[in-house]
Amino acid sequence: MVPKFRVWDKKTKEYFHISELWNSGTNPECFNFDGWTDNFGNKGRLKDIVIEQYTGLQDSDGKEIYEGDIVHGYDQEPDRDDGYIGSSVTDVVNFKYGAFWIGDSWYKVMVMTPPIIEVIGNAHENPELLEES
Repeated sequence: MVPKFRVWDKKTKEYFHISELWNSGTNPECFNFDGWTDNFGNKGRLKDIVIEQYTGLQDSDGKEIYEGDIVHGYDQEPDRDDGYIGSSVTDVVNFKYGAFWIGDSWYKVMVMTPPIIEVIGNAHENPELLEES
C-alpha cells in the first residue's frame, strides 16, 4: 500500500491534498525546511500545518480513517440481540507505539481491534465531539 496523507492548514482551517505543498515541480526552491509556495503563489510555513496519515483502514461506511479523525469504536457481543454494546470508545486516532490507536493511552482500543468503527468527525473541525464523550 502506498502511504496516503492529508494536510490540515491551521490558518485557513481547511484540509488540502499533500501534493499542494509543492509547486508544479519547475522551481526546485519551492519547498525547503521552513516552508513552501503552492501552485497559486501562496506562501506557507510548516508550523502552520498538520500532516495526517491514512491508517489503511475504512470505517463501517467505507470512509477512509486518518490520524486526527474522531471515531466511535465498539464491540458488539455476538450472542446478544438487545442492542447491548460490549466495549466502546470515542476518541482521536493517533499513531503511537508503532500502530494506529484510538486515543493516546496504551490502554485504549487499537484501531484494528473493534469490529465496528465509525468516523464521526475530526479533531480540527469537530473538537466538541470529544467534549461530549
